Amino acid sequence: MARICAITGKRPVKGSIIHRKGQSKKSGGIGTHVTSITKRKFRPNLQRIRVKLPGGGTKRMLVSVKAIKAGMVEKA
Repeated sequence: MARICAITGKRPVKGSIIHRKGQSKKSGGIGTHVTSITKRKFRPNLQRIRVKLPGGGTKRMLVSVKAIKAGMVEKA
């Protein structure tokens, strides 16, 4: 099952962790240097909740917390 929000379509996006070493120029050093870059994923905060459908039924869906807080879905 893909981790995608049923309402907003939010999905995991790719990114990276950038490790830097050294003291910044602002605080008296010679500057920071990138030592390694590691791939990572930013995952949406999804919750499996029962949602009231417009037809009157209920269905379990993966919904992002942002959609729940915004009132885009009605909990059953």
